[in-house]
Amino acid sequence: MDHRSRAWAQRRLRSLAWLELLNIPLQAVIWFGKVGFPVTAANSVGFALFALLLLEGAGYWAAKLRQIATRNRSLPGAGAFVVARRGNVAVLVAGLLFIVWAVVVDPGAGSWPGLGFGLFAVLEHVNYFHVQLMYDTAEDLRYLRSRGLRRAHLARDLAVRARTRCLSRP
Repeated sequence: MDHRSRAWAQRRLRSLAWLELLNIPLQAVIWFGKVGFPVTAANSVGFALFALLLLEGAGYWAAKLRQIATRNRSLPGAGAFVVARRGNVAVLVAGLLFIVWAVVVDPGAGSWPGLGFGLFAVLEHVNYFHVQLMYDTAEDLRYLRSRGLRRAHLARDLAVRARTRCLSRP
């Protein structure tokens, strides 16, 4: 099937949304259940930051799926993503400050994993709202090799929203 067909895009977006959601409990089971990271405040805050960004990612892919299905020019719920883009910065900074404090006060398994989760959340924020960091298809990899990093899909959708709003103002 052509990777540019509507059906292919819908399947891809549906799987991305579900995989982001599935990753939240899956990662919790892996890291806290199987690996055995202790459930401390620092590790929980870091994981919560990570889960929040995965939840926002799932929301974006679901909105994009709805946009394609309805053939709408604007992204459904784009305003919520504008708020999230700004709000994430405050939440990530506050969470990371707490985790760094925990690392300084009691370094080890009770805090270092939380810092890792928190840093991964920052990378997810960048990946969704600024620059695409995930290149998982052959086409993405070709683009990366030939042109370098590309602007994130959500960032492009929010830029379209901003331009549309500017043009529609009297």
